[in-house]
Amino acid sequence: MRISEFLCRALVLCLLACFPLVTHAQDEDSGQALLEALDTSSYAAKGQAIEALAASGDERTRYWLETLLDGKLQRNKDSGRFVVVLENRGRNWPVEDALTGESLGEMSRRDLDRIGINNALRGQLQSTLAVLDLRVDDLDARREAAARLVGEVDDELAAPLAEVLEEEQNAEVRRYLSHALAIHRLEQGDATAVDALAGSLDSKVRAALNQATRSDDAKLADAAQQALASIEQKLKLNRGLETLYFGLSLGSVLVLAAIGLAITFGVMGVINMAHGELIMLGAYSSWAMQQVLPGQPGLAVILSIPVGFLVAALAGIAIERSVIQHLKGRPLETLLATFGVSLILQQLVRTLVSPLNRTVVTPEWMSGSVMINEALSLTLNRLYVLGFALVVFIGLMLVMRRTRLGLEVRAVTQNRAMARSMGIRATRVDILTFALGSGVAGLAGVALAQLTNVGPNLGQSYIIDSFMVVVFGGVGNLWGTLVAGMSLGIINQILEPWAGAVLAKIMVLVFIILFIQKRPRGLFPQKGRAAEG
Repeated sequence: MRISEFLCRALVLCLLACFPLVTHAQDEDSGQALLEALDTSSYAAKGQAIEALAASGDERTRYWLETLLDGKLQRNKDSGRFVVVLENRGRNWPVEDALTGESLGEMSRRDLDRIGINNALRGQLQSTLAVLDLRVDDLDARREAAARLVGEVDDELAAPLAEVLEEEQNAEVRRYLSHALAIHRLEQGDATAVDALAGSLDSKVRAALNQATRSDDAKLADAAQQALASIEQKLKLNRGLETLYFGLSLGSVLVLAAIGLAITFGVMGVINMAHGELIMLGAYSSWAMQQVLPGQPGLAVILSIPVGFLVAALAGIAIERSVIQHLKGRPLETLLATFGVSLILQQLVRTLVSPLNRTVVTPEWMSGSVMINEALSLTLNRLYVLGFALVVFIGLMLVMRRTRLGLEVRAVTQNRAMARSMGIRATRVDILTFALGSGVAGLAGVALAQLTNVGPNLGQSYIIDSFMVVVFGGVGNLWGTLVAGMSLGIINQILEPWAGAVLAKIMVLVFIILFIQKRPRGLFPQKGRAAEG
C-alpha cells in the first residue's frame, strides 16, 4: 500500500512539473498557427489573420502586429521559423525568435522573407493597434492612446472605436474618444457633431471646427463658427488665469527680494544698495551646494535654503559692522557706501567663481507642469517658488509678532529713542535685524536660482523693483510688502505683452510716483511717533 501511494504521488509531481512545459508548447503552437496565417500571398487572407490575432487575446499580439507594420516580422526560408529583425543594416541582420523573444544571433538577409503588407493592411494594422492600446488595464496608457486618436480617426477605425467608447468607464478617456469620433463625423459633414465638440480647448478640435467654417453647408459652417466663438471666450479666460499665475509668480519673487529690505529700511532707515548682491550670494549658495552634492539636485536645493540664509546673513552682518554703523543718520552716504560694497561683491564673485552665468539643475520633483486643461498648465518650479515665498512671509510674521526680537524690532521701528530709554539695546537690534533681512535676501536668491541663471549681475535686476515694492507698500510693513509685490507682479505681466518689458517698467514707475504723490507713506503706513515725525 505504501509503494502504490508513493508511486501515485510521484506520478502527480511529474505531471505538475511537465504542465508548464505542455502549456508553453501549446502557447508556441497557437502562436505559430497565428503567424502562419499571416504568411500568405492573399492580402484579404492577411486581413483576416490580423483580425484573428487581435481577437486571440495573446499577450504577444501587439508586438507581432507592430513588427509586421514596421516590416520587421520575417520568416527564415530554410527552417520556417518566424523572426523579428532588430536592425536591418548590412548583409547580416541581428534577429530574435518571434515566439519566444530569444536572441538568434545574425542571419543573412537573403535567408529571410518579409511578411509584406499593402496600404489597406497598413491602415488596418494602425487601427487594430489603436484599439488594442485602448483595451489595456493601465489608465495612463489608455489616456495617451485616446489623446493620440483625436483628429486621426478614419472610416475603418470609427466602428471599433465606438464599441470601445461604450465599454470605457473613465471620463477623461471617454472625452478624448468622443472628440475623436465627433471630428470624424464633422469631416463627413455631420452638423450634429459640433455639439460634441463645443467648449473643447483641444487644438485639434479647434482646427477641425475652423475647417468646418469653410464648408459649403451653411448650417454646418454657422454652427462651427458659433462653437469657435464660445471656445475663444474660454481661451481668453484661461489666458487671463495664466497671466494671473505668472503675475503671482513674479510677485512672489519681488516679495522675497523686497521683504528683507523692508525690515532693514524700516528699522534702520538704511538705503542698502548691496541688497541685490545679498540675493546673488544666496543664488550662488544654491549653485555651490549642487557642486558639493553632484547628482543630488533635490537634496542640494533643500540644504541650500539654510546655507543661503546663513551666507547672506553673515555677509549682512559684515556690511553692517564695517560700513553702515559708521554712517547712521546719513542716508546719502549710506547709499553711496553700499553701492560701492555691491560693486566689490560683484567683482569678488567674478574673480573667485567666474564672470559667466552658472546653471542650477532643477530637481525632478520641481520640473514639469500641472495640466489644468488643454489651454492652461502651471509650471511646478514657479508654483514651488510661490509657496516658498508665502512660507517665508508667514515665518517672518511669526518672528515679528511672537518673539522678543520682533517686539524689540517693532519698538525700535516706531520710536528708537523711546526704545533705548526702555532698556532695549538698539545696536544689537540693528545687527540682528540686518542679519535677518540679509538672510531673507539669501532665500530670495535660492528661489531665483530655480527660475533663472546665476550670475554676478543677478541682484541688479531686482534692486530697483525691491525699493519700488517697499515704498509702494509702506516702509517697514510686511503686509504692505506682500500686497505691493503681488500687485506689481500682476501689473507687470498684464502690461508686458502689449507694451514691452521696458515700457511696462516705465509705466509702473510712473504709476508709483503718482501714487506716492497722493499717499507718501504707501499703502500701509507705519504707526507711531517716528512715523508722525
